Amino acid sequence: MSRFWSPKTWIILAGLIFGVLAALMTSWGNPANMGICVACFYRDIAGGLGLHRAGVVQYLRPEIMGFVLGAFISAFAFGEFRTRGGSSPLVRFVLGAFFMIGALVFLGCPIRALLRLAGGDLNGITALAGVVAGAAIGIFFLRRGFNLGRSTGMHTVAGWLMPLAMVGLLVLVIFQPGFIFFSEKGPGLMHAPIWISLAVGLLVGFLAQRTRMCFVGGWRDLIMVRDTYLFSGIVAFFIGAIICNFALGNFASGFYHWGFVNQPVAHDNHLWNFTGMLLAGLTATLLGGCPLRQTILSGEGDTDAAVTILGLLAGAAFAHNFLLASSPKGTGDFGPIAVIIGLAFCLAVGFLMQEKVKS
Repeated sequence: MSRFWSPKTWIILAGLIFGVLAALMTSWGNPANMGICVACFYRDIAGGLGLHRAGVVQYLRPEIMGFVLGAFISAFAFGEFRTRGGSSPLVRFVLGAFFMIGALVFLGCPIRALLRLAGGDLNGITALAGVVAGAAIGIFFLRRGFNLGRSTGMHTVAGWLMPLAMVGLLVLVIFQPGFIFFSEKGPGLMHAPIWISLAVGLLVGFLAQRTRMCFVGGWRDLIMVRDTYLFSGIVAFFIGAIICNFALGNFASGFYHWGFVNQPVAHDNHLWNFTGMLLAGLTATLLGGCPLRQTILSGEGDTDAAVTILGLLAGAAFAHNFLLASSPKGTGDFGPIAVIIGLAFCLAVGFLMQEKVKS
């Protein structure tokens, strides 16, 4: 029995639960094929705080607060909360911003790519191919000695700042003061009740902290060292989501359909779906984890992850303020250019921030 309940068993179970909940969130009010999308949710939070004025994507998503607070509770309960930081924070900030730009050119993070595929949107295949290619390029740099530097211990109070900030955001979404922006139409208006979103976030945050779940790290480990631990969580997530969609009758009812065109909150420009997620996969590999992983780490006291999250918010604001983000009509006016600039930055960082590998 103890052999059956191995770490891999737990991450498979966590992935199944996460996938089912992500699919259910659309039934509970979140946008179609966007039950959980960490990049989209940070974009909405940036809009809710007024960092961008795209009126259709403004809402303080409680799922994000739940992720951080669930990870914080788990880390504290199991003695894993440790404040640390100082590993190239400015580079991490810029990488986080470029991750967001790449994700918003595709319209989703690696989690949403899987959810879109589980909901019949075959553009998810193109996106996942981009994530894998980006991870492969990142692995090239890792093998050559790429390193953002070591983090060091810091004063405990620094590790509390992100969880406390999330408590503050939760208060704002509950009381909805006038200076916070809320969408009156579009995806930002579509959301589950606050208590459901928070409960799901807390549970997923707890599970993700215990299992170290990462939706880019799984591909990285599979390619780099043939380790299937994190990848098994990705597969389980997809299986849970697609089974739930069939069980809910989403395909039979016509709520979802198989194909590339006319998918919810999506476009079918294959080149930039692939290239946007290539940038996302590469930045996440250089950062050491996808946005979900960074969010969980910030709840454990990792201030470098917190800086990355600030980069995600800045990237979302920049993408919508300067016509970089895509829409169902297609890519933004300057999105492809921004992706190319982001790839150039990543390549420069990858080559310049290398340590000699001992033979």
